[in-house]
Amino acid sequence: MMFADADAIVLSLKLAFVSTLVLMVLSAPLAWWLARSNWRYKYLVDACVALPLVLPPTVLGFYLLLAFGSGRLFGMTTLAFSFTGLVIGSVIYSLPFVVQPLRDAFAAIGDRPLEVAATLGASPWQTFSSVVLPLSRPGLLTAFVLGFAHTMGEFGVVLMIGGNIPGETRVASIAIYERVEALDYAAAHGLSLTLLVLSFALLAMVYALNRRARVVAG
Repeated sequence: MMFADADAIVLSLKLAFVSTLVLMVLSAPLAWWLARSNWRYKYLVDACVALPLVLPPTVLGFYLLLAFGSGRLFGMTTLAFSFTGLVIGSVIYSLPFVVQPLRDAFAAIGDRPLEVAATLGASPWQTFSSVVLPLSRPGLLTAFVLGFAHTMGEFGVVLMIGGNIPGETRVASIAIYERVEALDYAAAHGLSLTLLVLSFALLAMVYALNRRARVVAG
């Protein structure tokens, strides 16, 4: 029965990949600002970024569903129960899992490399792309994998805004729930084991690569 749910696994992988790419693009400048800014009320931005960590996924999904369904989000009414809607929900829900590792990596660089780049005449963008990003490679990898793995395991948000449309919004976590409801534990076990192995492999890769980077740096 697991092969019957292969489309759900493929859709989950697609959703995780697309969402994580969007997250990396959006999170890098935000994390850089959080790491470097001395704005008095920066803690409010920190709280907004971290909110998905404590907010029940169904609450976030409910308000996104209202925004999508009412057409109040950019005037669009086709985002609910669509792959695009899943991507938007996934980006918001996984934001802290990407921003925090990037922020820590950027903060660990310190001021000295930036000062050296500035004395050599590098522009802010050149400094960021040629100095900051290469020095933050372990953090970038950690952020990407955590964002990917977290998106793969989403349930509450994707259920609220995507429902269970085969080939469109029926991701692996929804398929597992559906199999359990049907008392098809064998199929649910196969899907769950697949996600478990994949998540473990991703995390093991991150820890191994980061350990190797520390050894080389030392």
